[in-house]
Amino acid sequence: MSAAHSGTPRASTLQGTTRSIWSNDFAILAYVGLGTVLVHLLAGGRYGFHRDELATLDDARHLAWGYVAYPPVTPFFARVSLELFGTSLLGFRFFAAVAEAVAVVLTGLMARRLGGGRWAQLVAAMAAVPFCLAGGSLMQYVSFDYLAWVFTAYFTLCLLQSANSRWWVAIGSAIGFGMLSKYAIPFLVAGLLAGMLLTPARRYLASKWMWWGAAVAVAIFLPNLIWQAQHHFIYLDFIGHIHARDVAQGRADGFLSGQLTLTLLAFPIAIAGLLYYWVSPGDKRYRPLVWMYMVPLLLFVIAKGRDYYLAGAYPMLYAAGAVQFESWFRSRTRRAAAFWRSLFWVALVADAGIAGALMLPLAPINSSWFHVSNQINGDLREEIGWPELVQTVVRIRDGLSVEDRAHVAILAANYGEAGAIDLYGPAYGLPHAISGVNSFWERGYGDPAPTVLIVIGLSRAFVTRNFEACEVAARTWNQFGVANEETAHHPEIFVCRGLRQSWPEFWKQFRYYG
Repeated sequence: MSAAHSGTPRASTLQGTTRSIWSNDFAILAYVGLGTVLVHLLAGGRYGFHRDELATLDDARHLAWGYVAYPPVTPFFARVSLELFGTSLLGFRFFAAVAEAVAVVLTGLMARRLGGGRWAQLVAAMAAVPFCLAGGSLMQYVSFDYLAWVFTAYFTLCLLQSANSRWWVAIGSAIGFGMLSKYAIPFLVAGLLAGMLLTPARRYLASKWMWWGAAVAVAIFLPNLIWQAQHHFIYLDFIGHIHARDVAQGRADGFLSGQLTLTLLAFPIAIAGLLYYWVSPGDKRYRPLVWMYMVPLLLFVIAKGRDYYLAGAYPMLYAAGAVQFESWFRSRTRRAAAFWRSLFWVALVADAGIAGALMLPLAPINSSWFHVSNQINGDLREEIGWPELVQTVVRIRDGLSVEDRAHVAILAANYGEAGAIDLYGPAYGLPHAISGVNSFWERGYGDPAPTVLIVIGLSRAFVTRNFEACEVAARTWNQFGVANEETAHHPEIFVCRGLRQSWPEFWKQFRYYG
């Protein structure tokens, strides 16, 4: 009797513990993050690989500590996905979706660290969901750079809250990861240093742990830094060209108004969070986080950055803003609080719905919905038509003589075309593409040099200037008739012979960035 009686509470306690593990605040945040991954898995395979993804996929087959267009983290995860899932589109995008989901969970955990209850944690996480849906929709460095910013903010919050300088090591790790993801995190580091120097938190700069954190960041980044040095810091040439192009094409216009697009209806939460850090109750220990937002904002305005470059700075604001509003609701009547809470949920769910409808490849192609989303999100049209391009090249190749086929190469102007040939071409026996763009140029033109070229994406003037004889063999198309860069800007595909100069001379001047 005694044994039976004593066993009952233990079983009850175990059940209660199990329930708490699956229903505590962290679990709820994890469900939100997992929900975003599920959305990406359900929606992400409806169109095809994006132009930028094709470049990343090709770089993933040539692992290195650096690439012309980006550091090594994104190609590394792309390679892992290739090993695990093959060339599955959903598998290729998996780690980008997971990175964004982790950032969503961290946003909720920041609210928790600030004393927020479950409502504040969920609101903060939900405010981060729209960018999660957009940023995780493609396998690009955007997702990993965003995660690095959020990790840096989270660890900085831990440092300021706990006054434990050992958090510098975690901060340094996040910064090092950010430098291996995209070279944008120095803008956040500038804000972090300004925040430390201009507030009482400057005492943390005197800690030996700050130097340990800096050493960790440098150690993580060092292999890529060495690669850049070995390649004459080519990224500086690349980013100079890309930035000049973006400014000339107006891609950097409207940076400040673009912040409203990034935050949508969560903008008041972000503003409330900024004010919270500036006048946080009790003390000013969180004030450095204000500078971690304001300094990158100012620097991106001066440097003419694109609006989404600042996206990683918003989760820390969402966390504080949600806590601020939760506290404010406690002073309202029950009915008023319930009304405002409901209004917040309507706004945040609407944000997620809008982001999903416009950023994910959900709309049936050529539907009215597609025309709207395609107008707003031009990335969608660049996911269409790659298999058809390769099939067209195959038909051209098959129409050549046996001798010509033995010496043919495929010269592609941009990394989307080259990546598509390298992805789909082997099934048809096509040779790997050669191109002068970004890291493709470093892989050369083959040995022996080709004598017949199928040329994709280059102008009639270019091929006439560089080859003895060229003829139009086909035009790019896609089965949906969607106008994109391939069909609208450079549709002609040529067969060319007789390079007017030697291949080494031609290749030396053929390098360019895109």
